[in-house]
Amino acid sequence: MFPLIYDFWHQSFEAQKAAGNTDGWAFTYSFLNLFQYPTFRGACAGLTSFILTLLVGPRVIRKLISLKVGQPIRTAAEVHKLAELHGGKLGTPTMGGVMIVGSVLVATLLWARPLNPFVALCACTMAACALLGFCDDYKKVKERKSDGVSGRTKLFWQFLIAIIAACFVYFKPEVSGFGATVEQLRQGFGFQLGKQEISIGAICFPLVKEPIVNLHWLIIPFFAMVIVGTSNAVNLTDGLDGLATGCTISTAIAYAILAYLAHRFYIATEYLVIPHNPYLGELFVFLFALAGAGFGFLWFNCHPAKVFMGDTGSLAIGGALGTAAICTKQELMLVIIGGVFVMEAMSVILQVGSFKLRKKRIFRMSPIHHHFELLGWHENQVINRFWILSIMFAIFGLALLKIV
Repeated sequence: MFPLIYDFWHQSFEAQKAAGNTDGWAFTYSFLNLFQYPTFRGACAGLTSFILTLLVGPRVIRKLISLKVGQPIRTAAEVHKLAELHGGKLGTPTMGGVMIVGSVLVATLLWARPLNPFVALCACTMAACALLGFCDDYKKVKERKSDGVSGRTKLFWQFLIAIIAACFVYFKPEVSGFGATVEQLRQGFGFQLGKQEISIGAICFPLVKEPIVNLHWLIIPFFAMVIVGTSNAVNLTDGLDGLATGCTISTAIAYAILAYLAHRFYIATEYLVIPHNPYLGELFVFLFALAGAGFGFLWFNCHPAKVFMGDTGSLAIGGALGTAAICTKQELMLVIIGGVFVMEAMSVILQVGSFKLRKKRIFRMSPIHHHFELLGWHENQVINRFWILSIMFAIFGLALLKIV
């Protein structure tokens, strides 16, 4: 909405300036010029989503409690000592992710250009993953079990959503340059790395100032795996009060900075030599809205949590972050910036693989945050230390932009 107000003001300002009418309304309201800057609108979007989450949070929590939408807890037979540690969480309302998703979408509609291809893609992927997570949460609550939708069914729908998103990236001219005319390419369609235009199939990393490899059409399944992998990694991280929320904030802010730098022509092409696309500035607004909603949700989700985000929130956040990594063409950086999410996912993969091959466990329990709980760390210690790690991973990832 506010970018449209700026467009209207800008047209009026230019018309009044050409006519020499310096007393016109556009000159009086010249502060509307602020709405052109992604940085200003990003800050406003973050503040808007934060305030919206704080305002709707108590009502949503009361409604979830009245509907008896409580989080099922695994039994002692399933998780042994962990059941004692988490016994007090039984009945805490879940599906709180609707607060995050709703606040992000509203703030994005207000402060971003929703038809921008990157914003539209991230918002739609987030909404689709949220719907899948909602179905999973609803099944858990209805059946009073922690199983939810079967793993195969969930994975099928995740891949379907991810492949649609990947195809959009691949075939949308503004994003990939695929099918764009010469004039459109001159206008900034597609990606540029330094002085050269690069294919959407190129894999890049800041330490290498040229594409590492070009996957061509195979980039579509690669993109799909990034989205599905990130979505599931955030889902696995969401096991302690505020853990996934705090890590989401640092990761979203880091990628917002990446998006802003990538949309600035000189900074991206001359100074940092990272993939540049002029449409990426609007993604900064979306990601700051996500960070703001994360701060707002953390108000209720910090230990002891009054509400859990559930799969509704974790799958949606993971889908949005994975898509943002693809949009900025910094997919490999997600391994560093989202290091805590990678740790959580890898701990599960290693645990399952080790047990199947050697009949031995590497960790006392996976995901790895439960391992530290069973070592005697208090839940708050695990959460705070993982937050610290997440912030350090984000800083280290951004520091890599100008090492070479």
